[in-house]
Amino acid sequence: MALSEVSPSPLSHDTVSRWLKSRCFRPKDLWRLVQPSIDKKSPCVLIADDTLIAKTRSKKIEMVHYQYSGNEHDVIAGIIGLVNLLWHNLTTVESIPIDYRIYDKDSDGKTKNTHFSEMLALAKKRGIIPEAVVMDTWYSSLDNLKLIRSHGWVWVTTLRKNRIVNHNKQLNKLDISEEGTPIHLRGYGWVTVFKFTAKNGRIDYIHEFRIGI
Repeated sequence: MALSEVSPSPLSHDTVSRWLKSRCFRPKDLWRLVQPSIDKKSPCVLIADDTLIAKTRSKKIEMVHYQYSGNEHDVIAGIIGLVNLLWHNLTTVESIPIDYRIYDKDSDGKTKNTHFSEMLALAKKRGIIPEAVVMDTWYSSLDNLKLIRSHGWVWVTTLRKNRIVNHNKQLNKLDISEEGTPIHLRGYGWVTVFKFTAKNGRIDYIHEFRIGI
């Protein structure tokens, strides 16, 4: 519906639906289209995120599962979890999607984290060297953080306020500055954490890992 509304030429919703049903696009098709626009010599970051269509009032329809929503910052009922990987050029401030996976555990048994790790491995194989991998809380598990480190990359993410740091202390119990405070993340090692307080009072803890810290 949205595509038909913003199209510069007359286009019906049914036309869009029929066209989509007649095509089968795969992640490799996306890469083939965008590869000429990817300047591997320019500084960049890789941004991982997912798209979820909320279906909180339609929990019994096909493909609805409880999934984490970045917009809601909670686990909600939703359909078609699309895991995206975005290439962002730090010089031109240009963002290009380079990979995606459809999260449907009933068909392939894969988790969002599995898709995430596979896309990162493929990005490295394609010769992309990011300044950092940026992702939300959902992808901040120890396994994912260690995976990114094993690629020789830096990561930036948010961590839940009750994450255990500095030897059995909760993150929100520490005195964290906006300028950055080194902490020891249990099971991982030393990272730098920044505390940001929004106008509505919400507090986010942004974590950064740098090689050699």
